[in-house]
Amino acid sequence: MKKLVVLTGSGISAESGIRTFREMGGLWEEYDVHEVASPQGWERDRELVLRFYNERRKQLMDASPNPGHTALAELEELFDVEIITQNVDNLHERAGSSNILHLHGELTKVRSTGDPNLVYELDGWELKDGDTCEKGHQLRPHIVWFGEAVPLIEDAARITSQADACVVIGTSLAVYPAAGLVSYVPADAPIYLIDPNDIPVPQHREVDVIREKASVGVPILKEKLLERF
Repeated sequence: MKKLVVLTGSGISAESGIRTFREMGGLWEEYDVHEVASPQGWERDRELVLRFYNERRKQLMDASPNPGHTALAELEELFDVEIITQNVDNLHERAGSSNILHLHGELTKVRSTGDPNLVYELDGWELKDGDTCEKGHQLRPHIVWFGEAVPLIEDAARITSQADACVVIGTSLAVYPAAGLVSYVPADAPIYLIDPNDIPVPQHREVDVIREKASVGVPILKEKLLERF
């Protein structure tokens, strides 16, 4: 089977009602999002950061995968699909996709502040001050915060370099290091961009732009892929 590598961003989850930082205007309540999504914010006001992510989890529990997520899962019948997502939600999983790499972490997981290898599924939506790992360290959201390294970026680059075709959905390709992944797509592999907005495309590559939201664009993509492969 041909390998289809899909890079997804907040645009695909926005159709499910998941608010993006951009939609928030960079603010949550009266706080800059950097205050609640950074190591500095965690050190300054742990309770505030915990509350922010608890609210994100409650929002996620009320959301459902949309037809864009479902259509990507259905492509696994025809292609070896690997999804690299900048999203921290679990909507790809809930839609039925099998192979997902979360570049920026996972909202439904928490990890030890003393041993980052200790990662747990959170039971429910609430993480509290005083919740600890088995070694007694406070648990934190399993999220890559602003200013932190992206540990899975090399794995993502390796996967992208193996693509027979690459699809970019719902991301502006403006945030690095994720934005640099397109440069790893083999020269003979087609690149498709699905987004209703006017997104700058790489100048050195031919990109087939499908100017639709994911729920409409992914079925169009399927037809294009079947014509090509």
